[in-house]
Amino acid sequence: MATRWGICSAGKISHDFTVALKSLPAEDHQVVAVAARRLEDAQGFARKHSISRAYGSYEELAKDPDVDVVYVGVIHPYHLSTCLLFTNAKKNVLCEKPLAMNTKQVKEILASAERNDVFLMEAVWTRFFPASVEIRRLLAQGEVGDVRMIRLEFGFPLMHVPRSVQKELGGGATLDLGIYCLQFICMVCNGEKPECIKATGVCLETGVDETVAVTLKFSKNRLAVFTCSSNIKLSNDAIIVGTKGTIRVPDHMWCPTSLVVNGKETEYPVPEPYLPLNFINSTGMRYEAEEVRQCLLKGLKQSAVVSHADSLLLAELEDEIRRQVGVAYSQDCQ
Repeated sequence: MATRWGICSAGKISHDFTVALKSLPAEDHQVVAVAARRLEDAQGFARKHSISRAYGSYEELAKDPDVDVVYVGVIHPYHLSTCLLFTNAKKNVLCEKPLAMNTKQVKEILASAERNDVFLMEAVWTRFFPASVEIRRLLAQGEVGDVRMIRLEFGFPLMHVPRSVQKELGGGATLDLGIYCLQFICMVCNGEKPECIKATGVCLETGVDETVAVTLKFSKNRLAVFTCSSNIKLSNDAIIVGTKGTIRVPDHMWCPTSLVVNGKETEYPVPEPYLPLNFINSTGMRYEAEEVRQCLLKGLKQSAVVSHADSLLLAELEDEIRRQVGVAYSQDCQ
């Protein structure tokens, strides 16, 4: 039986996710419905991707009995209400990151998923790339010895993108870009909470963070340092330094297709898309989609790779960084 997907939102990321799904076997994954706030948007998306059902409201998608799991591709200020709509309708959910605006909202989403006994995962797609799987294997086998330092940079000029700069749209470098650095660090440190965090940054007049530099100290004298920016292009690489060697993601650390381990490079290419993509390497979203399928087949309610505890830790770290940098959203006061 194929896993039957419903797509919530007909935006750019939903387009790329649907293209990624089509790179998987049709007997395993099918997109059966799409919903948007405007019916004509859903209908256009359905025509482009050969989807049989198009809905002009998310509520209609939630009521569709033929949908096994919903991909939530709305912008993050709407993640809470949208996730609750689907979990309360007993739908399994794959929600784009960040899972919500703050820890309080994340707890509400996770509690709803548990209460309704449905699967829910934050779409931290990076963790499912073959290169990321290899990083975890190398670390588990002690290939680079004891980890001492983790360093990352992630920056792009996004000042022209409203959702990156406007507070009401959830703008800010930490939630948009910093989450990729944080998830990588948390993955390397096996979901351990840091002993301390020091963050500083530059904020825009709109009240959101534009560039942020963060240092995290973990047990066993491990340090992690990252910089993220929505104003300038950075090196967008990552490096893990251990007592016996290094692992480097030379570029596109958020969607990695190569690793350099102790100087030796290995490629991990992603499949070619059947339609043009909005974002680089988006067919790599196929890996998180397959993880969802495998979890559903096993009757699991969460993934061990991006667990509910992982999502909660990410939200707590994001909240603390924002507090130190001085970024507060309206949702923080609710």
